[in-house]
Amino acid sequence: MSDSPLLEVEDLNVTFPGRGGATRAVRNASFSLGRERLGIVGESGSGKSTTGRALLGLIPPPGLVSAKRLQLSGQDLSSLTDADWQRLRGRRISMVMQDPKYSLNPVLKVGRQIEETYRLHHRASQGEARRRSLAMLEAVKIRDPDLVYHFYAHQLSGGMGQRVMIAMMLIAEPDLLIADEPTSALDVTVQNEVLRILDDLVTDRGMGLIFISHNLTIVSSFCDRVLVMYGGRIVEECKASELSAARHPYTRALMKAVPVLDRPVSELAVVIRDPEWLR
Repeated sequence: MSDSPLLEVEDLNVTFPGRGGATRAVRNASFSLGRERLGIVGESGSGKSTTGRALLGLIPPPGLVSAKRLQLSGQDLSSLTDADWQRLRGRRISMVMQDPKYSLNPVLKVGRQIEETYRLHHRASQGEARRRSLAMLEAVKIRDPDLVYHFYAHQLSGGMGQRVMIAMMLIAEPDLLIADEPTSALDVTVQNEVLRILDDLVTDRGMGLIFISHNLTIVSSFCDRVLVMYGGRIVEECKASELSAARHPYTRALMKAVPVLDRPVSELAVVIRDPEWLR
């Protein structure tokens, strides 16, 4: 990681008020990110996706976001207006959502959607935007960019849809990409292809990547560092290569629950939770 962090987060909190009291979805989360691959893991509801959305200013009312420090390359994100966020999203920071079926517009061809993203952040003619869009489709290993350019979302396979989403999020050349479960709905072969694409793009473009996933096996081999979240808190941070030697009991329980094909067990490990983890 470089001496000057790309992203700095200190005491990030996300709270949703309700009739039965406030729900603290993210609690005092602090971390930094260089031009590297940072994994965030944890069970469903642990705050992984909420953290990613908070970094993009996408927490809807009545959700409340607060932080002592929330900076992207020195720019204070906590003080941005809606207009500021519109200029920042896509151009400086982007997010690939979990399922492209719910992120792509079903009535617009995918090429036009990628073009719109580019023209929103760059002064460009339609011809230039088209050329850039085709080049981006080729960069994410779409076999026939000219054909896929004219496809609608329902004509895409799961892997192809995820590649189109990656192309759309990267065409404006952001400094930071947040990938929220980008491989969870894909078979193993396509998973590896998508990971290879992300790895190449991060390396070639010098981007920062936040990789949100349930799959500890993928995270341990793909990422540089890992944050482990439980109940909205970051309970452990370690090198991805050292995840198997993690110290926190929650992380160890998650690792024990990972199935091993050549070592079948009669019962899966159960996470024994401690209320102290939330304090």
